[in-house]
Amino acid sequence: MKIYTKRSLQKLPISKEVAWEFLSNPKNLKTITPDYMGFNILSGADRPMYSGQIIQYIVTPVLGIKTKWVTEITHVVNNSYFVDEQRFGPYSLWHHKHFIKEIPGGVEMEDVIDYKVPMGILGQLVHPIIVKPKLDEIFNYRREKLIELFGIYPE
Repeated sequence: MKIYTKRSLQKLPISKEVAWEFLSNPKNLKTITPDYMGFNILSGADRPMYSGQIIQYIVTPVLGIKTKWVTEITHVVNNSYFVDEQRFGPYSLWHHKHFIKEIPGGVEMEDVIDYKVPMGILGQLVHPIIVKPKLDEIFNYRREKLIELFGIYPE
């Protein structure tokens, strides 16, 4: 059983509170997801984020195939981090940690995703050809969209 890890780090010139308000609102996930993914929230995003929250989505990750994705918010520490875990969807395992840390002049956001692809060895063979490039593309889009929304962090 192969478990992969995807990490993403981004700095933005905004306060921790602004970052938290945006990132912890499930409705904003559509804003930072490429349009071709057909991302649509079905239920569960009608309240501020809390541990135990179940959110249902429809996504179209590859080949126009619509997929239902159900996640649970398992941990929340306001203005600091939250964790979402897939309960039903395209992965055999999806555990996504979102960290927000205050830095001089803004925030550093870190995503750490541990995931497992389905279909055993076949899934592992497809991972470097389809899954990893698709995740990289989605997170690159997210990075650019957050810069568009909040600006570039001056390094």
